[in-house]
Amino acid sequence: MEIPILFENDDVLVINKPAGLMVHSDGKPPAPDATASRRKETLVDWILKERPDIAGVGEQQAGIDRPGIVHRLDEETSGALIIAKNAAAFENLKAQFQDRVVQKEYHAFVWGHFKELSGIVDMPIGRSTGDFRRWQAGRGTRGELRDAVTKWQAIEQFVDENNEQFSFMHLFPKTGRTHQLRVHLKYLQRPIVADSLYAASKPPALGFNRLALHARQITFLSLTGEAINVEAPYPPDFQKARSDYLAK
Repeated sequence: MEIPILFENDDVLVINKPAGLMVHSDGKPPAPDATASRRKETLVDWILKERPDIAGVGEQQAGIDRPGIVHRLDEETSGALIIAKNAAAFENLKAQFQDRVVQKEYHAFVWGHFKELSGIVDMPIGRSTGDFRRWQAGRGTRGELRDAVTKWQAIEQFVDENNEQFSFMHLFPKTGRTHQLRVHLKYLQRPIVADSLYAASKPPALGFNRLALHARQITFLSLTGEAINVEAPYPPDFQKARSDYLAK
């Protein structure tokens, strides 16, 4: 497994996570007929193999080892992800995420057009009433509600060869809730292209066979207080969709 390294110093490693790679296992036991060769490799496996000195950095969550992991991306999401290389860096980054110091920018292709080209979704997220795998914003949400804020910009709007409407967006989550961007775009009735969980009724489009969401940039502070900004190049599916559908 080859994972591009975008930035590294003595304290942190920033990678460009490929789509389809889980950050860590879900902790569930394998199916009775599963074999070792069928187990999906995770980012944690890569860390322990390529950077064994990071083992033991950080915390366990629900009994799952998360060496150096201070935040995560969904399995189908590509892009910039920070890994702490030592305990001091881990605590520093953990505090920055909790205090909302870290700035994140995502790019996405979504279904539909917008009347306004920018806005803010300030809508708490809770559990879905219809599917235990899903989270939800707005009416019908159940369980504990957690505040969630997303700034968004519709950068370009277009139609494809089937005359379907789409938008290319920049998204700026101000909180870090599970599935936040996917839920908030679903709330706006502009779900992300190829989102099998929140847009299951929509067909594949724009050449994507995975969630059309990429963590484009991340900005955080070093242990000395220096601002570090890292940009993750687009993977091939994003490059092709941009080339095929966006203005040159």
